[in-house]
Amino acid sequence: MVLPDRIPVFLLSGFLGAGKSTLLNEFLGDPSVKDTAVIINEFGDVPVDHLLVRQGQTTISQISTGCLCCSDSTDIRQTLADLEDAVSEGLTGKFARVIVEMSGLGDPAPLVNAFAANTGTEPGNRDDTNSPEFYLAGVVTLFDTIAGTATVENHFEALKQLAFADQIVLTKTDMTTNTNVATDSVSLTQGLRELNASAEIIDRQTVDLMSLFSPRPYSEIDRGEDVAGWLALETVLAQDAGHAHRASGHSSSSRHGDGIRTFSIVSDTPLSEKRFHRFLSLLQNSAGQRLLRVKGIVATEESPEAPLIVHAVQHTVSKPNRLPAWPDEDHRTRLVFIMDGIDPEPVRDLFTAILEKTPFSLVNSLKNAGGVLRTSISRKFSNFTDTSRRSQ
Repeated sequence: MVLPDRIPVFLLSGFLGAGKSTLLNEFLGDPSVKDTAVIINEFGDVPVDHLLVRQGQTTISQISTGCLCCSDSTDIRQTLADLEDAVSEGLTGKFARVIVEMSGLGDPAPLVNAFAANTGTEPGNRDDTNSPEFYLAGVVTLFDTIAGTATVENHFEALKQLAFADQIVLTKTDMTTNTNVATDSVSLTQGLRELNASAEIIDRQTVDLMSLFSPRPYSEIDRGEDVAGWLALETVLAQDAGHAHRASGHSSSSRHGDGIRTFSIVSDTPLSEKRFHRFLSLLQNSAGQRLLRVKGIVATEESPEAPLIVHAVQHTVSKPNRLPAWPDEDHRTRLVFIMDGIDPEPVRDLFTAILEKTPFSLVNSLKNAGGVLRTSISRKFSNFTDTSRRSQ
């Protein structure tokens, strides 16, 4: 198949904490990568992901603090048009590819559908000669080999991310504790094949990053009947949403359900690194799988000019990475939490009590939280405060 003479766009997907920013940083760190525009989509009200991605003179970062898959499908087209305008106006250099780093909760269906809608033809049956400036060249999905199986079972978005992929990258394979790695790898691959029979499955440790983001023909037809059905449904939903939007003046609502909540904590005062790790450990052990994601940048008392980059996914906390200097002029601690069925107020109160050493009523502050979190934190907090008093 002859590739279109247009700019290829790659969707980089994967559930929360799968390692998208880490992979993207490694790719952008290659000296030969000088012509890539990056669109970073976040699920949260405080932008932090752009702080986690390498930036340079030839890389563009556009930040969206909403979920593209929950917005009108024209949002991705408008963002791409804005990139073109920036080049035309001399605000940035030209680029030869675009990578869209999707939110970890992102559903690829509406974005893939938006590219199909750009051509005015049915998916897989396009007239490339009359197509717009951009075309969808690939969907790269990262699969967390530690938490991925449970994630797919509990979150439909994770399943769809895998189903739409033409490249599946297995991450955290170097962190496995399974002694029978070969057998486990075969079983995992077979399970992924049941979700997506045509995608190439690659180990993160051996993947050629340049090949992941090299132009190729992406075909929705090759993804299978489920994907075709989801795209057909998406077309109907987009039309209905368009009518509703024009009638009411309101934007589309979230497709992630009422249980998924995102909130942020911002602190002007540098934090005790030891107490911060205690807070994170207590929250993680108490919330378990309900703690979908914590990410952010932390100012510490020990090294206020060298902030920590923090990542946590369910039961896994990555080793914090200390930056040599702040990446922007904002030197506050900024943390984003994505949780399932947990009210943000108890978490904020816990943060205040542990890190700012302010007393609070545990019963009152946790009364609206989930039962598992309330019981676990109550028990652990009692032990923690006893230890904390002795250590002060």
